[in-house]
Amino acid sequence: MKVVSNSSPLCYLRLIDAIHLLPKMFGEILVPEAVVRELGDEGAPDIVREWIARPPGWLKVRKVTADSDPKLERLHAGEREVILLAHRIEADLVVMDEKTARRTAKDQGLNVTGLIGILDEAATRAMVDLLTAVERLRRTSFRASPHLLKTLVDRHYSH
Repeated sequence: MKVVSNSSPLCYLRLIDAIHLLPKMFGEILVPEAVVRELGDEGAPDIVREWIARPPGWLKVRKVTADSDPKLERLHAGEREVILLAHRIEADLVVMDEKTARRTAKDQGLNVTGLIGILDEAATRAMVDLLTAVERLRRTSFRASPHLLKTLVDRHYSH
């Protein structure tokens, strides 16, 4: 399966100590250079900068040549490059969280999920303690409605 990720899901999975889910679920993950730059930026959490400074073998960095697609101009560099890379390699899945970027990717025919989708699938496969992951996520700056997080937990624990 060919999977391309943006920086946000990688950042938050690292922050909640669940980054190991990605290679277990998908094998390798491809990221454009712009995503590596974002994760290594001085504004990123130390634990994320340290992780990307020595990326794991399953994280494959790809160079993406800039494209002047007007539909992508309003997106950040990482988001633009993720969408361009996904098209170039005919990705099966794009992992990104930002609403405008997700909508743009979907409008271009890409299959998109985000951090919540990854946690949902991992819980379905019994690969993660979802209650712990959600509690850790709540302690970060990740923006998700409390209703969305409650719905995620209820789906797996209200049987």
